[in-house]
Amino acid sequence: MESLEIRHMTAEDVPAAALIERQNFTLPWEEESFFQALEKKETIYLTAFAHGKVVGYVGMWTVLDEGEITNVSVKKECQGQHIGRRLLTALEDEGRKRGIETFFLEVRKSNAPAIHLYESCGFTAQGIRKNFYENPREDGILMCKR
Repeated sequence: MESLEIRHMTAEDVPAAALIERQNFTLPWEEESFFQALEKKETIYLTAFAHGKVVGYVGMWTVLDEGEITNVSVKKECQGQHIGRRLLTALEDEGRKRGIETFFLEVRKSNAPAIHLYESCGFTAQGIRKNFYENPREDGILMCKR
């Protein structure tokens, strides 16, 4: 997608991000969770815009030199256009500016498109978290990028 702008998430972006969250996940974050995350200095949340509309977002909590990616989501009708890849790249760049050396995330074992994206961005599987997800109950794959 050529006309993509990625910037730090603001409170004004939260309703659109929460809508995407509800469309893509069985146990979505509520708007309040986004607002709380934005208040913390140890978080990085980015929003992707196309033609002035929110089309995706990504978020991470940082502790020392590690980053735990908590959210990666793109509007269903915009998936497959490399928005997720661009968001992850921007998040990694922002994290490295803050001294982050290792990035972690979890993904549903059945989410083949996301696993493919993460692997193509340099993440590798480190282990399985049994019954990590609910609704439906499913194992999570712990992935890492150094």
